Amino acid sequence: MKILDVLYKEAILDDLKSHDKKSVLDELVAPVALIAGINHENILRVLMERERLGSTGIGDGIGIPHGKLKDLESLVLGFGLSRKGIDFESMDGRPTHIFFLLITPENSTGLHLKLLARISRILKNEPFKERLLNAADRDDIFSIIQEEDEEF
Repeated sequence: MKILDVLYKEAILDDLKSHDKKSVLDELVAPVALIAGINHENILRVLMERERLGSTGIGDGIGIPHGKLKDLESLVLGFGLSRKGIDFESMDGRPTHIFFLLITPENSTGLHLKLLARISRILKNEPFKERLLNAADRDDIFSIIQEEDEEF
């Protein structure tokens, strides 16, 4: 599965305005909720419950908030870029700049784990991360992800 199979351009936020974890999740959820036709508050609640188990800020400037919803028909992905960085309670204590938001149907554990692994793997590529951090806009981010998607 390619990332762009589930990441719509409308769900790419190229300049997050939030300054804290709950606000950034709220901001990331907005386009994803519209695309999926799912209640915004339900998605936010699921994500906050997951964050209480432990931060999805994996460190090195990356956050991969994720959760499962029973009313969801198919996997939905969102992307956000924070130019300033956000305190996302990351494992390394550093600000988080790159966010991939993953919402999957409750019964699709395999798909959920596959996509999490794929995202984690491509984000280990430093030149790719640098290009994302320096992307000019949503179209630029989409193109950068598209190029990386084709290589895997």
